[in-house]
Amino acid sequence: MLFCVMIGAMEQRGPWRIRASQKIYDNPWITVVHREVLTPRGRPGIYGTINFKHLAIGILPLDADGSTWLVGQYRFPLAAYSWEIPEGGCAPGEEPLAAAQRELREETGIEAKIWDPCLEMDLSNSVTDERSASFIARDLSFGHAEPEETEELAIKKLPFTEVVSMVMRGEIRDAISVATILKAKTLLDL
Repeated sequence: MLFCVMIGAMEQRGPWRIRASQKIYDNPWITVVHREVLTPRGRPGIYGTINFKHLAIGILPLDADGSTWLVGQYRFPLAAYSWEIPEGGCAPGEEPLAAAQRELREETGIEAKIWDPCLEMDLSNSVTDERSASFIARDLSFGHAEPEETEELAIKKLPFTEVVSMVMRGEIRDAISVATILKAKTLLDL
């Protein structure tokens, strides 16, 4: 929980004091804020943050044979291709499970009867307030993927043990994917 109080004209966040705050950029997904601050030691400084408007969602679909599906896509910020678990966003007011069900269906065409919460995380918390929730989806049925206009996706089915090996070899680097896969391995002892 964010600790924030006003002291005189300055906002206090834990040991940081905010002297001035300016919204630099805003779109439907993020807001970038520049702050003039007093550091925990009382020295003047700056602190920029990226505030996310959606909860990041990750889904690890697992079938009865111990296989899962990865989604491959080009990640613009990294200028690199990435293999990941199916992921997406949960808009304010949307239930995380409903968002996970929608994202899995859109990206892979898979629907699941059993959904188990797996993990909640804070992502890159030195500069963002982005949070994530991931789920394990089981008892699967298959249809057709309907990716969004901004997505050009490849989908591949792999044994879960191979996906864990890909994480350990550094071939899967996405934070939500890595954490969800390793937590699922621990939870399910696969």
